[in-house]
Amino acid sequence: MSYFDRLKIKWAVKSNFQLIIIFIVFAITGSTSVKVAGPILNYIGILPNVFDDIFFGGILYWILRILIVFPVYQVLLIVFGTLFFQFNFFWNFEKKILKSIGLKRFFKDS
Repeated sequence: MSYFDRLKIKWAVKSNFQLIIIFIVFAITGSTSVKVAGPILNYIGILPNVFDDIFFGGILYWILRILIVFPVYQVLLIVFGTLFFQFNFFWNFEKKILKSIGLKRFFKDS
């Protein structure tokens, strides 16, 4: 059994075409969220040169950037998943992610 077959079983995906669409959505979402994070950080005034004088400032900047990218990614994943007619898959995927980071109380068990 190939890796893709195991993914299809794990994700309850019915076809190879659906699996390819899911991979495309993940790729587009990842690229877009990274591109969008820069302007968001610029808008709120978090620029790399602001952290130059701070000890471990570069690391702090990247931590803040990741904290901005994460929620942007989650929202874009649902948006792009919907645009590619895979809302149910990505909504269930989001619920698993959000439950795993401690937000179980916001989702009823099904």
